Amino acid sequence: MKARKILAGSAALLAGALVLSGCSSSGSGDGGDGGDVTMTFWHNSTTGPGKQYWADTAKAFEDANPGVTIKIQSIQNEDMDGKLQTALNSGDAPDIFMARGGGKLAAVVAAGQAMDITDKLTDDTKNALGDAALSSLSVDGKIYGVPTSILPGGIYYSKDLFKQAGITDTPKTMADLDDAVTKLKDAGIDPIALGAKDAWPAAHWYYFFALRECSQDVIAKAASDPNFDDECWLRAGEDLQKFSKTDPFNKGFLTTSAQQGAGSSAGLVANHKAAMELMGAWDPGVIASLTPDKKPLPDLGWFPFPATAQGEGDPSAMMGGVDGFTCWVNAPEQCADFLNFIAEKKNQEGYADAFVTLPASQEAQGVVTDPALKDVLASYNDAAYVSVWLDTLLGQNVGNALNVAVVDMLAGKGTPQGIVDGVTNALKKG
Repeated sequence: MKARKILAGSAALLAGALVLSGCSSSGSGDGGDGGDVTMTFWHNSTTGPGKQYWADTAKAFEDANPGVTIKIQSIQNEDMDGKLQTALNSGDAPDIFMARGGGKLAAVVAAGQAMDITDKLTDDTKNALGDAALSSLSVDGKIYGVPTSILPGGIYYSKDLFKQAGITDTPKTMADLDDAVTKLKDAGIDPIALGAKDAWPAAHWYYFFALRECSQDVIAKAASDPNFDDECWLRAGEDLQKFSKTDPFNKGFLTTSAQQGAGSSAGLVANHKAAMELMGAWDPGVIASLTPDKKPLPDLGWFPFPATAQGEGDPSAMMGGVDGFTCWVNAPEQCADFLNFIAEKKNQEGYADAFVTLPASQEAQGVVTDPALKDVLASYNDAAYVSVWLDTLLGQNVGNALNVAVVDMLAGKGTPQGIVDGVTNALKKG
């Protein structure tokens, strides 16, 4: 992967989305005298090949490290942040847990809850992952996690439904997307699936309008000196409000979940009930788990978020994040060994296959064969820069306020100015 401009935050460099029975520090052995060690591991894959991958990978690590036991608990993705924060605050956290970078990781580090693994990663791990991926889980120049996948966002779509509606090319501009929405509605097809019940999928639309409206400097400043003073943040809300008035989303989108069941937004795409979904690079795997045969959707395609008619953002810029894992500050030393283990080429390839996603390891990216993901990877490699998701960048409290404000506007209970005000008020509260 060629080098790219990566936005830097006040505490973390930002590039380009897992859980155990019992968050028990008392279950961890000291690991220093050759005694048996038990580590707890939280992840967010609750079904299918992804859940099996982690079971198999943990078993392989145990086999290679006699005396080490890894206890796994899988937690629904939408519940992860809240449960993890509770566990960390209680001082009884899992030894290995999910990390997504940005303000969320910076807050964990500032609270002294994550292990500095800068000197615990092997040269092989560092070389395979590269500076860009590792910087996404770094704070003040120190590494606090190992990424497993890169997850830039964009629009997934059904080629068959596009053809049925007479759409011959993927939208390049918002005018093109408006035209595609009209054609799909005329053909009796819901244009866009949206799981607004979970808030963050709806907020993704605002994030991408902001990425097109705001300059790179403004996006970067939001990491180091967060505020929504620039007019571009308001324009992004106005863009989304205007687009939403074309009724592009599925009926009942405000009560639709993102990833749980055939009626979720991913499920609507998986079962050809809607033509598009704006989502990160984990989406093909989620969609595959929700098709009737539990296999990848054969006609799934992808295109970047369209360019707007105005705005100061580079139209090739992308937004997304990484999925990765970090060690609790009091985890045994074998935790870092496990992070090195999951970064190995064969394990990164296995991860990409199981989750139908893009591996963080540059060495493993040859395993990507899914056409949609190959298109994502090509755009990622050519992007002018990649910003982390806005809610991750801003941290959990401010990010949640942003997401809720976006949903309120889409529900007719808020305004574009309300989004700006919601973020401003959350920042004042700290």
